Amino acid sequence: MMNLHTLVLGGIRSGKSARAETLAAAHGAPVIYVATATAGDEEMAIRIRQHRERRPDSWGLIEAPLRLAEVLAGQSRQHPPVLLVDCMSLWLSNLMHTGETVFTRERAAFLAELADYSGPVVIVSNEVGFGTIAMDPLTRRFCDQLGWLNQDLAAHCSSVVMTVAGLSLNLK
Repeated sequence: MMNLHTLVLGGIRSGKSARAETLAAAHGAPVIYVATATAGDEEMAIRIRQHRERRPDSWGLIEAPLRLAEVLAGQSRQHPPVLLVDCMSLWLSNLMHTGETVFTRERAAFLAELADYSGPVVIVSNEVGFGTIAMDPLTRRFCDQLGWLNQDLAAHCSSVVMTVAGLSLNLK
């Protein structure tokens, strides 16, 4: 049976989150928004508030800056809800600050739970592969890790969508 998982890729302010919200709502089932962001500064707090205000009040919310696998495992049941995970780049950044052991464990656990989750999952991630190679080692590692994660997610998803300037292109 084909899964109902969708990866929505795009650059910053490309419209990927809005597209993901539309895709999640289209399933016609309860939606739980899984937020990976933390409000570390005022600008990020504003972004989080804007996302929150745009979502329907009926949607649930789970804040999961690190343990996405636990969220998927906790929501698995006979009629699992639609999960909208926003976003992988923030989650990856959070994981990279925990050390290699936690990073490796949580990444593998999330991919394993995603493969087993029987309900729809819509995943938002930044595409960082269109720019130049970063000057510093940490940024290069982040870009490499996100590129590899996006490849793994695309392999686990039945559809992949790229958003640019608010327009969507179905890649898979």
